[in-house]
Amino acid sequence: MRNVTVGLIQAATPFDPTWSVDKVKKAGLDLHIPFIEEAGKKGVQILGLQEIFNGPYFCPSQDTRWYDAAESVPGPTTELMQTYAKKYNMAMVVPVYEKEQAGVLYNTAAVLDHDGTYLGKYRKNHIPHTNGFWEKFFFKPGNMGYPVFQTRYAKIGVYICYDRHFPEGARLLGLNGAEIVFNPSATVAGLSQYLWKIEQPAHAVANGYFVAASNRVGTEAPWNIGKFYGTSYVVNPRGEFLATASEDKSELLVATCDLDQIEEVRKTWQFYRDRRPETYEGMVKL
Repeated sequence: MRNVTVGLIQAATPFDPTWSVDKVKKAGLDLHIPFIEEAGKKGVQILGLQEIFNGPYFCPSQDTRWYDAAESVPGPTTELMQTYAKKYNMAMVVPVYEKEQAGVLYNTAAVLDHDGTYLGKYRKNHIPHTNGFWEKFFFKPGNMGYPVFQTRYAKIGVYICYDRHFPEGARLLGLNGAEIVFNPSATVAGLSQYLWKIEQPAHAVANGYFVAASNRVGTEAPWNIGKFYGTSYVVNPRGEFLATASEDKSELLVATCDLDQIEEVRKTWQFYRDRRPETYEGMVKL
């Protein structure tokens, strides 16, 4: 068996509207570091953090002060996380608000290897813009495709929050060789909650890989757009849930993924063999 220990952190972000952006980011880091340490001590080999982990989900606003939360990738936050990756021989998925240059901002996840090496980044491709989720005000659509990163333990891909509603990118991650796809999210109870445990297990089944999906918890004033309902989870290529977190508790979730299951499942379900890409041209013309 090729067992890999995967960890996900879900947390209720500490935030006071009177705080400066720098104080908000420091509070987010201070909340997560004990969980990161816990993951390292428990032998987690690949750790995923939640969407823009070191701050609140500020997209219910259209407040330009949050532009100041963006930083370069690699940059100060990823460099700090590199020290923890190296300390614990733990690969990491680190989602942050990225500033490429003035006015060019992305919703991004940096990927680090077990020795702290920066492997690259994924920029969220699908950007929602609807009541309570004004993301186009803050983020440009990603321009780096659907990369896969070879860590010491597994080939991993990243899909961020709203991306999960689009099977096309999920397929491309599989075609690019992903064995585990991480989906850091910030999603609240309501319209899409029933999809939370349907879509991504379906991606896992359709593509024969593992999915590790994280979601923050709690409510965030002053916006109060709803309750972030947690329930982070890991599913295998059969769509079976290996571990699920609580709905309202900041915690570390740990699961063991046997990567040999990918080969077993794909020997049964030959979806990649039986694909007909030459018949799909109409999909990109519409």
